[in-house]
Amino acid sequence: MKDWNALSDADFRTEIRAFVEKDFPPHLRNHPRRIPRWETTREWFLTLSANGMLAPNWPAAYGGMGLSASKMIIYFEELERWGVPRIYDMGLYMLGPILIRHGTDAQKSEYLPRILSGEHRWAQGYSEPDAGSDLASLRTTAVPDGDHYVINGQKTWTTFLDDATHMFLLARTRKDGRKQEGLTIFILNLDSPGVQRRLITTLSGHAELGEVFLDNVRVPAANIVGPLHGGWTAAKDLLEFERINNGSPKLPLYALNQLNAYARARGLFDDPAFRDRFTRLRLDLQDQYCAYRHFCNRLKSGRTPGPEVSMLKLWSTETYQRLSELFLEVAGEEGVEADLLDVAGSLSALRLYYRSRPSTIYSGSSEVQRNLLAKRVLKLPGARP
Repeated sequence: MKDWNALSDADFRTEIRAFVEKDFPPHLRNHPRRIPRWETTREWFLTLSANGMLAPNWPAAYGGMGLSASKMIIYFEELERWGVPRIYDMGLYMLGPILIRHGTDAQKSEYLPRILSGEHRWAQGYSEPDAGSDLASLRTTAVPDGDHYVINGQKTWTTFLDDATHMFLLARTRKDGRKQEGLTIFILNLDSPGVQRRLITTLSGHAELGEVFLDNVRVPAANIVGPLHGGWTAAKDLLEFERINNGSPKLPLYALNQLNAYARARGLFDDPAFRDRFTRLRLDLQDQYCAYRHFCNRLKSGRTPGPEVSMLKLWSTETYQRLSELFLEVAGEEGVEADLLDVAGSLSALRLYYRSRPSTIYSGSSEVQRNLLAKRVLKLPGARP
């Protein structure tokens, strides 16, 4: 297994850049879909996996790259610079770290290699029609029946549902006590009897989200991740890992690169007002790099990200939105017309604007993040949970 951290940052950047420019399929650059279908990115996914470059955040012992914080940023920078689209990453950035931390040896042996091979493609079953940001209010139930649990309920806003083979979901296994208690994480094969899926078309015109209906679905008790009734702790860890992923610089960095290329091609940097706004946003992104390194280093030292990670998610998604707003403003009619083509490589101003709108909602809305910071970090009186 290669020790990537033994390289200098400059040598690591050179190696990642050369690999991406040589092996990334050129027809996928700046893909119009936020999340391309599995058959579209399968070749690139397997190329990354075959070269040991698929899981930058996993320890090397489990097949990951084990990157330091600075090299994680370089990794994302090089992929975003080249216009590499998102791959099926729920298993990589969410379930994988949870299994490594909370899973049994049998679960790690069963699922981690199949995440890296692409045999298992994962969706997340957290949000429900009446339990989105207030996740503890979920109503999906799991009732014991011998060595299985019978699950009934509904999940919604499920990313990667179109081509997913499995789902990790949160269900209520005990009704007494506080609503955060009595929750358990389960692993579910989506081919199980009683599972129905329905895709949701987004504002951008792509069916990249969905709903899952669970009708007396039987799941083996061996598929419980972490302690029975103790899923809230693991679920919080998973959300913190998700917020590190969504709080990485990659989204605003991609928007910044696209805006920079457009502005230079049209001489917009000759305008002092535009140059000032662009520079402020670029400096916001540089500040975010520092915060991202801090939280990555916490993970490398074996600690959880902690509730402070909400700050990172706020920082990333709101900077992303401001960049997309500026891009659409300066592109104007040209940006709108180009996005109607919906083809790779076309001007992405309107596309980025559409993508950035929900970014402050998923993984917990900005309002919820601020409440978490107020209550759990600043310890302010009267702050809502």
